[in-house]
Amino acid sequence: MPGRGSSLAGKVAIVTGAARGIGRAIAVEFAANGADVVALDIAGPVSPTADAIPATEAELAETVAGIQHYGRRAMAIKADIRDIAALRRIADQVEAAYGKIDIVVANAAIQGWKPLMEMEDNDWHDQIENNLNGTANTVRAFGPKMAARKKGRLILLASMQGRMGTKDGAAYSASKWGILGLMKSAALELGAYNITVNAILPGLVGTALTHNEQRYRAAIAQSNRPSPAYPTAQEAWDARAPTVPLQVGWLQPEDISPVAVFLASDAAALVTGAEFAATGGDAAKVS
Repeated sequence: MPGRGSSLAGKVAIVTGAARGIGRAIAVEFAANGADVVALDIAGPVSPTADAIPATEAELAETVAGIQHYGRRAMAIKADIRDIAALRRIADQVEAAYGKIDIVVANAAIQGWKPLMEMEDNDWHDQIENNLNGTANTVRAFGPKMAARKKGRLILLASMQGRMGTKDGAAYSASKWGILGLMKSAALELGAYNITVNAILPGLVGTALTHNEQRYRAAIAQSNRPSPAYPTAQEAWDARAPTVPLQVGWLQPEDISPVAVFLASDAAALVTGAEFAATGGDAAKVS
């Protein structure tokens, strides 16, 4: 049917980690394609192990404004995905306000860099607790609302670092590997309720998780070049771009969000248990 690949008219979506970056891009692109969107974010500090500057309430408000720009209903909710009881209350709140929940995107994540032998306990536990357990909490909290209606879309954000090892980033890679196992298991279980479950695997993307010296240093090292003590974004781009088939140092959040629109749409009705890589070509390096 014409247009069914992008139409989300009449749908209600929830996006976690929506204050900025990939989460914001998905939330706004959903609205541009007709969906009402609930933007959920902790909008504050998550863990001392996280390298990125925390998202803010002002950034969450900007996401809401982006959704409303397309004439769609929007709601901002501050919440911690590590708190499943809070997520279950939010599921009830959204259902009461909107009448249903059609789409849930589990995007919220943190990243820290530390060699395994030098990690403190929180360097490991906080990334697993937020990225993997928080994603599972999101599925467990909102999934029952979809199951009751026998219809829904769950989209989990993994990473290409969940398909390969990451030097000095084992906790992040492990959390994202875990999301792939969670996604496939959930697809097996929730298919009986006509719920699809898929994962998007971004490559390196220009978000707050990327734009810091530690990540620049890692990107240069992964490109087999010596890293300056204080690398710049341009130095990281120049080192990495020649190693990527499409010759980009990193993607932008808006390069990821169209994949989410497809997975949320009627065109993906029989797509479940699958991984969709948006990497500029890094996915060609793994089997």
